[in-house]
Amino acid sequence: MFEAFSSGYYLGRLYVEPADTDRAAMNRSQHERVNEQLYATDDGLSRTDLPLVMKLGEAHLAVDGEESVPQRTLAVPADLLEGLSVDNPPTLAEVLLAKRDHAARLLNIGAV
Repeated sequence: MFEAFSSGYYLGRLYVEPADTDRAAMNRSQHERVNEQLYATDDGLSRTDLPLVMKLGEAHLAVDGEESVPQRTLAVPADLLEGLSVDNPPTLAEVLLAKRDHAARLLNIGAV
């Protein structure tokens, strides 16, 4: 779903659709799988429910897992999506996923 892109991000393509929620979300099982594969450490048990940090356009989003979101889809709060350059949602769009260390820095400084 995601491939190495740069020192700070992975690149993926997800369907982006508006949602009536406060936070961005993706399918829970995919969220857990991505968390496990790309954010987990080798330090014993790792949490798979932490938010993923994705960049869509110029915005960094903390992404949760939700059962109701279809697979390969990023559901973005409708009011936020209006300000991003996403044409005719739902649409297939390139999404950047911050690598673990970069995501931790972004979450730590409150950038998402």
